[in-house]
Amino acid sequence: MKIALVHDYLAEYGGAERVLESLHEIWPNAPLYTAFVDWKRLGGNAYRFRNWNIRPSWVQKFPLIQKYISPLRFLAPRIWESFDLSEFDLVISSSGWFMCRGVKAGRRNNKGNYPMQICYIHHPPRNLYGYATGSDLQKYLVVRLYAGFINFFLRNYDFQTAQKVDYFIANSQETKRRVEKFYRRDSTVIYPPIETQKTKNKSQKSGVASKKNEYYLSVGRLSWAKRLDVIIESCNARHLPLKIVGVGSEEEALKKIAGPTVEFLGSVSDNDLDEIYAHTKALLFCALDEDFGMVPVEAMAHGIPVIGLFQGGVKETVVDGKTGIVFTEPTVHSLISAIQKFEQQSKEKDWKLACRKQADVFHKKVFKEKMITFVNNVLTKL
Repeated sequence: MKIALVHDYLAEYGGAERVLESLHEIWPNAPLYTAFVDWKRLGGNAYRFRNWNIRPSWVQKFPLIQKYISPLRFLAPRIWESFDLSEFDLVISSSGWFMCRGVKAGRRNNKGNYPMQICYIHHPPRNLYGYATGSDLQKYLVVRLYAGFINFFLRNYDFQTAQKVDYFIANSQETKRRVEKFYRRDSTVIYPPIETQKTKNKSQKSGVASKKNEYYLSVGRLSWAKRLDVIIESCNARHLPLKIVGVGSEEEALKKIAGPTVEFLGSVSDNDLDEIYAHTKALLFCALDEDFGMVPVEAMAHGIPVIGLFQGGVKETVVDGKTGIVFTEPTVHSLISAIQKFEQQSKEKDWKLACRKQADVFHKKVFKEKMITFVNNVLTKL
C-alpha cells in the first residue's frame, strides 16, 4: 500500500504543521508533496523536516513567487495539477487556504481506478469566504477589487477540488460546519494532536506549582487575524506584563504600539516555551474566526487557563469559568473586562487540574488512534 502526504507549503511552523508532523509519524515512509519549502522562514523549526522525503512543486525554484504567494494564489491550479500521484494508492492531504486538494491524481491501474483521497481540512480558504486572514489589506479598495475578481474563479476551483475528495476529516465541529456549508460535503471530526502528557511532565519537573505566576502570555503567528493589537492595547491600558511568542508579518506594527510592559520573544524552542508557561498567569487569545486553535489547548495542557475570544473552535475547547474566561467581542473593553473577571476568580480558584483534564481530550495519542482507525476502515473499501 503506497501512501503520499500533501501539505499546502512549509514556511512557518504552526498548528497545521504539527498535524503534518503527526501524520508523518504514523506514515514515516510516505513522501510529502508541497508547493514549496522556505527553510529560512522555518528558522529554528527547520530541523523537524530536514530528513523527510519532500517533493516540492516548480515554485521551489522561484523565491519571488514564494514571497508573494498570497496575492499570486491564482497560480494554485497550476501548482497542484503539476503533481502526478498516480503511483499511490492513498493520498492524505493536510489542507488549509491553499487548496492542495487540487493534485492531479492520475489513473492508478488499467481498471481506471484513482488513488483514494482523504483530506484533513484545517479550514476552507479564509480569503475566499469572508473570514479574517493574516492581513488587513482588504481595507484598500484596489485590494478588494483584485481579490473580488480572483476569488470569484478560485471559489469555483475550490469547490471542484473539494468534490474530488473521497473523505473529509475536519479539525473541529466549526470546520465541519464550514465544509458542509461551502462544499455540501459531510466530514468526520478528529481534533488536532496535543502532546498533553509530555507537557504535563515537563511542567511538573520545572516546578510550576511552586513558582509565582508573573505575566500574561500570547503565543502564535503575529498576523492581523490573531488581533494581537487588542491584546497589547489591553495590557497597555492596565499596565499588565505581557510576553509575546511568535513571529509574523505584523511584528513591526505591533512593536510600535507596545507599551513598556510588553516583551516580544520571537520564535522560541519547545523547551524554552515550557519554561515560559511555567510563570504564566493566563494565555490571552483573541484570534478571529479560529477554526480550532491548538494554542489554547497547549496552554491548558501546561495547567494554564485561557482568556479567549468566544468564536470558532474556542467554543469547543475553553470551558468558561472552569478552564478560563471567555469574552465575546474582539475589543479592548471586552478583553479588559474578562481579565478583571479572571483576576477576581483566581483569588479563590486553582485552574490547573481542570485545565489539564480538558486538554487530555485532545491528546496526541487520541489523534493518532483515530486517524489510523479511520484510514484502515477506508482501506478496506479499496
